Amino acid sequence: MNPGGPGIERLRQLYDPNYVRRVDTLGDAPVQVCLETRMLGASAGTGVATYARTLAACLPAAGASLLLLGDRDGDQAPRSTRFGRWLAAARPGARIAAAQHPGDEEMPVQWAACDLFREAHVFFNLHRRLLPVEFTRPPQVMHWTYPLPLYVRGARNLYTLHDLIPLTHPELTSISPVRHTAVLGEIARHAHRLVTVSEAVRRQAIERLALDEEGVVNTWQAVDAPLQVDPPLPAGLRSGRYFLFCGRVEARKNLDRLAAAHAASGTALPLVIVGPEVPGEARLEAHLRACPAVIRLPWVPRPELLGMLRRARALLFPSLAEGFGLPIVEAMALGCPVLVSDIETAVEVAGDAALLVDPHAAEEIEAGIRRLDGDDILCARLRADGFARSRMFTPELYARRLGALYADALAA
Repeated sequence: MNPGGPGIERLRQLYDPNYVRRVDTLGDAPVQVCLETRMLGASAGTGVATYARTLAACLPAAGASLLLLGDRDGDQAPRSTRFGRWLAAARPGARIAAAQHPGDEEMPVQWAACDLFREAHVFFNLHRRLLPVEFTRPPQVMHWTYPLPLYVRGARNLYTLHDLIPLTHPELTSISPVRHTAVLGEIARHAHRLVTVSEAVRRQAIERLALDEEGVVNTWQAVDAPLQVDPPLPAGLRSGRYFLFCGRVEARKNLDRLAAAHAASGTALPLVIVGPEVPGEARLEAHLRACPAVIRLPWVPRPELLGMLRRARALLFPSLAEGFGLPIVEAMALGCPVLVSDIETAVEVAGDAALLVDPHAAEEIEAGIRRLDGDDILCARLRADGFARSRMFTPELYARRLGALYADALAA
């Protein structure tokens, strides 16, 4: 990891009202920040995809201009098979990113290399190194929104670590902890900064990867819950008369225990589970769809999801492991009471503005659901406290944290 500089102190002064003026001393021209399109183009509303889109939207307020790096369109037939990708990845040299200027002058310039993201993983498996990418004019900062085995020559490379679940809870994911550790180790060698979304993940990264504290920066995340005319609720749902979970339907979300606790609570309100199906979770899907009090919905467009959060009795989110827990803050910003697990990350994000339960104790989740079902005063307090807590994660404050991050990277 490249050693840190004095810019870390800026990140401890984010709430100083004079901070924005200090960042402007970098110069009048915006900092060129390039993001990869892998997550920006994701169709499903996963937390990582939402992170990437929010990051891109906040760059102008952070004093940065956006460039994009993606897969080049065209004939990729030689790479369409596993053997073809292996042959392509066997080449040891850098991949050249070609500029593709958009027809719309207001759209960011996109650079692209053929089948870049899949080839990078095969390249790492073959060479145990990150795949280098070359631009004719490299951006000042390449901010990878996910720890991909890639780096851009001539740029400050920053990598966002959303969590270390493959290392801390390998039983909850299909990602190999051995390979993931190897990828993160190589990333750390090339990174000017590793970026985390919580202090808990920052501490885990420093301890488990033996990193210099100066090189790992927590920016948290931003939550943008705009005012809107909410779309109609799905058929059969009434405002304030359902509990909601939203997110990927996978083992670490603790949904089998949540469904059992909901059934045991005796509540008349259904549990609505909204989120994309995850490969390998067929047993969990079948179990949830068999629960009579559970309404299972696939991924829905973001305006519909925000409307459902705003009108839910409460968000139930007793996850076993998280890096940030974006639905927690989204619900708070929309005035929805929240029940969360008492794991370190969720406590850091929710503070005192949520009802905390032990995610391994079904009886605690059950008792929490009963309290939220019958206690209007509790729900009103959680709603007010959640509004206040969500102000820590506004796009404006996030843009200031990003400005500090890029100033620090450029000064390193």
